[in-house]
Amino acid sequence: MAGLFGRVELRRRARSYLVGLLAPLERKAGWQLAAAAGDPTPVRVQHFLSRAVWSADLLRDAVRAYAAANLAGPGGALVVDETGFPKRGRASAGVQRQYLHATGRTENCQVGVFLAYVGERGSALIDRELYLPPVWIEDPERCTAAGVPATRIAAGALAKPRLAEAMIGRAVAAGVAAGWVAADATYGRDTAFLSFLTSRRLPYVVEVPLTQTLRESDRVDVLARAAPASAWRRVPPRPGSCAAGEYDWAWATLPGTEDLPPGFVRTLLVRRSAERPAELVYFLCFHADAVRREDIVRTASARDAMAACLLAAKAECGLDHYQVRRWEGWYRHVTLAMLAHAFLAVGAAAERAAGELDGPDAPRAIRWR
Repeated sequence: MAGLFGRVELRRRARSYLVGLLAPLERKAGWQLAAAAGDPTPVRVQHFLSRAVWSADLLRDAVRAYAAANLAGPGGALVVDETGFPKRGRASAGVQRQYLHATGRTENCQVGVFLAYVGERGSALIDRELYLPPVWIEDPERCTAAGVPATRIAAGALAKPRLAEAMIGRAVAAGVAAGWVAADATYGRDTAFLSFLTSRRLPYVVEVPLTQTLRESDRVDVLARAAPASAWRRVPPRPGSCAAGEYDWAWATLPGTEDLPPGFVRTLLVRRSAERPAELVYFLCFHADAVRREDIVRTASARDAMAACLLAAKAECGLDHYQVRRWEGWYRHVTLAMLAHAFLAVGAAAERAAGELDGPDAPRAIRWR
């Protein structure tokens, strides 16, 4: 990544910032990162995040390419999710009292929408966007004070699914090998988001609320109750999955293919907890007709890996430890934390691959550790 930072002093600062994010520090905000770099104050760290000349978007592109080169495969999934960053006051870009589905509470926070690559070899965050609530767009002076670019203000109040579409579009344009898209009900109930994926023939498995209506008037919970006992099948989680507990799955092809590309179908997938059978989760799916049930289930479970990515990036790489308020500072810190997390994810994947090669039948060779 060194070429993205034009001067040697900037490259050294970027390296020290990343080393700090990977260090076993309790907090990874400006003062702590400055101390780890040997600075008496966080002035240089603040300059690096706010005024130094480098592009967070070019770094994002490099992180995506790095993760794809080391983790991607045709069976992988692009997974969308969001997370909140609790904040005090009202000056931080995009901060607002808003509902966080992760906590089930309304909090004063910023919300970041993230895209992860989830594959057999590992998972990593590869894109990010800061959600800007409509009240911010209605207050251009507040936006300007927080450093929100004029182009973003002009774009208006973009809903979270529109941000997700932009990130998925960038990943596809960059050639990231992924056979699926997965998301929760925030995106699954957005018809424009589903049309975006369908028109591009991007197979998806998205959660939908129990009130989601299909076939003109049938709700998904009503259809699920009509499923016979023979429709339910237990599918074991794939090795290394983050899924907790065992689930039964029912899968049905939905009628009506007039609006679908040739060879594609729309299906309904329902997950039932083996321990709590009354707990049902519903997924709307779009894919080629020949896809196996196991592939659908694996993609539905990819959201667990995405949640694990966000937790790890926060706990291990300081994703939520920043103290910046302006738009550019948020994107710079978050992208550097994504790079630190991708570095760990790729290293873990390499370690697992080396372990597989060291089986009883593996050739005897030196292993560097």
